[in-house]
Amino acid sequence: MQVYAPQEDSFLLEEEIKKENLSEKKCLDLGTGSGIQAKAMFFSNAKKVFCVDVNYKALLLTQKNLLEYKDKFVLIESDLFSSLKGEKFDFIAFNPPYLPSDEIKWKDLDGGKKGRVVINKFLEQLSDHVNPNFVVLLLVSSLNNEEEIISFLEEKKYCVEIVSSKKLFFEELFVLRITAC
Repeated sequence: MQVYAPQEDSFLLEEEIKKENLSEKKCLDLGTGSGIQAKAMFFSNAKKVFCVDVNYKALLLTQKNLLEYKDKFVLIESDLFSSLKGEKFDFIAFNPPYLPSDEIKWKDLDGGKKGRVVINKFLEQLSDHVNPNFVVLLLVSSLNNEEEIISFLEEKKYCVEIVSSKKLFFEELFVLRITAC
């Protein structure tokens, strides 16, 4: 399994993380890949970051890329929250695999039906892993029908806003900022 190299989606999410004040926050970089989002969290004064990925090679790359913060991060191999039982976070950033696909061949890219298999699983588990005044930044694509995702979150009594977007050749990317209402 290869490690997802930062692309337009990664950079869009990174910029939004840098706008957050993460001082004294317990942070989670879910699907850490190269560690670009964790690094942005440290830029925003995060005290400690949990770097989680299903891909062990990604964790090794993240470790290499975050050497300057070696005492401030924890690496955990996990499929979403499966190895984080009982852990709750103040801030979560997630750039999920979101490309629509008939099957999930590439775990870092393929999102299954509507590109939402992983996104939906994440959203269903979210409430068990956030502290009361949490912030979640979630990257989604127009291919996933961002309006349906926002409606789902609002039905679950979350407040959601689109904080940034970027038009690409065949899609538009969105960063959703999710909080408790």
